[in-house]
Amino acid sequence: MFSGIGPAQLSALSVVVFVGPITLGDLAAAEQVKPPTMSRIAAALVRAKLVQRAPDEKDARIIRLQATDKGHRLLQEARNRRISDLKRRVERLRPKDLTLLAEAAELMERLSRE
Repeated sequence: MFSGIGPAQLSALSVVVFVGPITLGDLAAAEQVKPPTMSRIAAALVRAKLVQRAPDEKDARIIRLQATDKGHRLLQEARNRRISDLKRRVERLRPKDLTLLAEAAELMERLSRE
């Protein structure tokens, strides 16, 4: 737990950050969990001041979750730590494994363009 929050909360936060303001139901669907589970996750994120509830611009009856500045920062810091950790691991690979990794990356890139 690099970020100080659990994996379910971190995953939900990343959806809120990258998708933008989102309803609880849509967030639950995106995370493939039931709404009561997402309610608990969202409540923890609100308590931690990582997301806030905001009324929908077009329909005030609808509440959307949106990331706070603190939520954006935490997600970016967690991402930076994961990248740094991966970089350290890659730097320890043998040249033969680095070549194999480069070939696999090239193949994945080619597949993504198809």
